[in-house]
Amino acid sequence: QVQLVESGGGLVQAGGSLRLSCAASGSSFKIDAMGWYRQAPGKQRELVATITSGGSTNYTDSVKGRFTISRDNAKNTVSLQMNSLKAEDTAVYYCAGHGIYYRGSYYSESWGQGTQVTVSS
Repeated sequence: QVQLVESGGGLVQAGGSLRLSCAASGSSFKIDAMGWYRQAPGKQRELVATITSGGSTNYTDSVKGRFTISRDNAKNTVSLQMNSLKAEDTAVYYCAGHGIYYRGSYYSESWGQGTQVTVSS
């Protein structure tokens, strides 16, 4: 099955920037949409941003204008540029793929292990 691996998390001061990356490993696969989600302590996992294979994007209201999702279909990677970070952005960020076609089989989704983002105020 296609595996997703995140990188780029860390500790940053409020107002700073971080860039998260996610690479999908494997061969002969296609992913319809990829996205970033986050889960803060004591809260449910929430959608941050998604991007389709055609480049259409969607953002949760709280990150609009600050975060930018991008995707390289040739390299099977998705990135999240996070600017003007706030303390409330602190969470574990997960990469996800939705609508995966892999070696003749269909998988609804695949998730990465997550990467911690901590924003100090």
